[in-house]
Amino acid sequence: MRIGDLATAAGVTIKAVRYYESQGLLKPRRESNGYRAYDAEDVVIVREVKALLSLGLTAEQTYPFIECLRAGNDRADVCPASLTAYRSRIDEVDRRIAELTELRSKLTDLLTDAESWRTNQR
Repeated sequence: MRIGDLATAAGVTIKAVRYYESQGLLKPRRESNGYRAYDAEDVVIVREVKALLSLGLTAEQTYPFIECLRAGNDRADVCPASLTAYRSRIDEVDRRIAELTELRSKLTDLLTDAESWRTNQR
């Protein structure tokens, strides 16, 4: 199939397919006329990458999942490297939650202080 067919089948844009290819996530074969040719496995890979990116993983962090699929697994997340990537993303989310919690606490303290000052000025 051609790039437009792949994009439609996977629910992404042609631009996204080209980006995935530039990141080494897709490896299309070339037809004799020079056109890229994709197959059903590529549809699965693009859908997986799209899902992983929506979870905040970077293109680079999707490599273990893609390799897991290419190794013949039915799921992209059953390989040890995929599980490690999940753990790494969870750690990133936990760090971000901690940062946001600290920021919220600081803002709340500043708001409380400002409201108290304003009340005492009356």
